[in-house]
Amino acid sequence: MEEITLTFPQPLNVSVQVGDTAYFTNDVNGENIAKLGVITAVTTYTITVLVSAFVARPTSSSFILFSKTADVNTSGLKGYYAEAQFKNDSTEYAELFLVGSEIFESSK
Repeated sequence: MEEITLTFPQPLNVSVQVGDTAYFTNDVNGENIAKLGVITAVTTYTITVLVSAFVARPTSSSFILFSKTADVNTSGLKGYYAEAQFKNDSTEYAELFLVGSEIFESSK
């Protein structure tokens, strides 16, 4: 494993962070995307990526993209419970079309 540093002419997306996975493609249509490695350092114009010796390297014309790790970057309501109340004060006919919720175990 070795670290390579990629330098960009424009400031990086503000959401890129250490631990994200970097990918690249040389294909104009983006059909062949290759995993580069895990991002180990980020500055305004550079990312440093931990790359396996067997992984192809991007060129200066490659399109670089990144993804977040799903186990760390999740969102949703946090807390012990939620309560909702729906009220209709109208005398006209009304229909509730859809109500959704999200439930997950946040701690044990």
